[in-house]
Amino acid sequence: MKIITKASSAQRLASKIRCENKTIGFVPTMGYLHEGHISLINIARKKADVVFVSIYVNPLQFGPSEDLKKYPRDLKRDEKLCREAGVDYIFYPSDSEMYSDEYSTYVNVENITDILEGKVRPGHFKGVTTVCLKLFNIVQPHFSVFGQKDAQQLAVIKKMVHELNLDMKVITGETKREPDGLAMSSRNVYLNDEQRKDASVLYKALQYAKRKIEEGYNRDIDFLSHQMYKLIKSRPRVTNIDYISFNDSENLKTYKSFKEIAKNKEITVSLAVRFGKIRLIDNISIKC
Repeated sequence: MKIITKASSAQRLASKIRCENKTIGFVPTMGYLHEGHISLINIARKKADVVFVSIYVNPLQFGPSEDLKKYPRDLKRDEKLCREAGVDYIFYPSDSEMYSDEYSTYVNVENITDILEGKVRPGHFKGVTTVCLKLFNIVQPHFSVFGQKDAQQLAVIKKMVHELNLDMKVITGETKREPDGLAMSSRNVYLNDEQRKDASVLYKALQYAKRKIEEGYNRDIDFLSHQMYKLIKSRPRVTNIDYISFNDSENLKTYKSFKEIAKNKEITVSLAVRFGKIRLIDNISIKC
């Protein structure tokens, strides 16, 4: 395994690999890897001749009051995990390598970035799409693997890849969870013991919605959301619920009534909850 820090070097290498008719699989990350990331790498390893992983904490997707400086970093640990998972190359650029002092070119996917995370975190997805397009141009993957945990990000990236005619596929990896259901996330390390215990309520609320819908509940989305809200707020370390939302899994259309949802349509129920300064997101897919 080799670590590459220069975009030009990674680009030349990727071009050479493509000329050899080898398939490149790519997993973009912000590092501090966990089993969820490793599951995405495993998908890439099974499908590709060469696997790239990027480790880059992208400043463009953090707001002024967010945790950029405190975001967990441990390259040695990440390097070990990547080597054990069979990664061939880590792309590990600096900020100056990715963005010049006068950087002024951005990618913006409209409409579906105005809701959910985009509404709470203005400018977030412009940072995500900009860095992802840059990484795709550098690594030149035949496919990239993204986790279902970041469902809106996944939909945004798929839309960008389709509409900009990028020569690559987006593959989805399922959300990996702790034994109590909490979705694996690099931010979980911020939780203290009491917050960590209460955080399991997120998956319980999502499972409640899934169970009710699969049992045939098809009346009032507001009522179902309210029941989820009460369940989550029953935990003392929950300080705020940013949203609970029912959306089309592909175009992220927000549903207010089950009457709007076609039979056998797949929807995504998602939520964002704060435990003090720690903000966690999760979602679940449900066929109506």
